[in-house]
Amino acid sequence: MEIIIRNSSGSPIYEQISSQIRDSILTGALMPGDPLPSIRALAASLRISAITTKRAYSDLEAQGYIETVPGKGCFVSAGNLELLREDRLRHVEASLARVIADARIAGLSAAELHEMLDLQLEEEK
Repeated sequence: MEIIIRNSSGSPIYEQISSQIRDSILTGALMPGDPLPSIRALAASLRISAITTKRAYSDLEAQGYIETVPGKGCFVSAGNLELLREDRLRHVEASLARVIADARIAGLSAAELHEMLDLQLEEEK
């Protein structure tokens, strides 16, 4: 898992971390039960305070994305699969809304947009 911190971003560092981890969970790059780096290890690799990393992990845990097992570490939550599925669906819907807005700006018709989506899906196979 690679986390990129952008100093030019308007978001606080802990939000950048939690957002990237959440996106990795929602896209399936991180699966239920997968371990996360320890708070200290992640802080050291990003060269930030452990307090910042702890805040990101605390937010993710409060939202149900991860769980902490005392003495073992933090893991992607396995108990809330339906919640994660709903979040994935909302994520896809939001992405589609952005794509549709971009398509309208570019003057694409619905048929052209469908064709582009079909081509992308075919390339994935």
